[in-house]
Amino acid sequence: MSLRTAQRASLVDQVIDQLKEQITAGSWQMNGKIPTETVLAEQLGVGRNTVREAVRALTHAGLLECRQGDGTYVRATSELSGAMLRRLKQAEQLEILEVRRALEVESARLAATRRTDDDIKRIEAALAERDRAWELDDPDFFVEADLAFHMAVAHATHNLVLIDLFEDFSAALRASITAAGTSLNKSYIPHDAIARAIAAGDATAAERASHACMEHILIALTES
Repeated sequence: MSLRTAQRASLVDQVIDQLKEQITAGSWQMNGKIPTETVLAEQLGVGRNTVREAVRALTHAGLLECRQGDGTYVRATSELSGAMLRRLKQAEQLEILEVRRALEVESARLAATRRTDDDIKRIEAALAERDRAWELDDPDFFVEADLAFHMAVAHATHNLVLIDLFEDFSAALRASITAAGTSLNKSYIPHDAIARAIAAGDATAAERASHACMEHILIALTES
């Protein structure tokens, strides 16, 4: 990681901007711990109080989370994502799944009409990894693999706004997938039909397959 030495004017704002650059660029991993105040102060050439104010501002924006006695962690990669996380903390699981259904069904439909050969390869690779995660009976691995599959579908839409929304919604999707796994009592929901329809360029079939998967989850959630 390379941080520029901050100038004296508007120090806090400059530090906020530089820390934000590191977050959005992925220099610090999502849910990973950022360097300590002391380290950041040395790298930036400012006092610890300046760093503390900047971190506090980014925490308020939802990009960082300070854990007492542990450190500061990356919670979101943009203000939109941070705001969404704060809002979703108050949302019901059913509400989150309804939004997830809207995003995923539309993503599948658009992906089927816009996917490239590389997109198909990424979707198929993500599907294989999802299946492998299920076979290994590793819940954490499966959540990440399932999310990666849906992210691959979203990227195949080549709609930058939709992709950004999906990425900003990823934290809530993780919680949604985890909760769905619990509600479904480890009942597997194949995603092969979604991948096949997208590869075939069949938008109607892709939309139908994605909708069927989400309906399965929603029904299981409401009946649990």
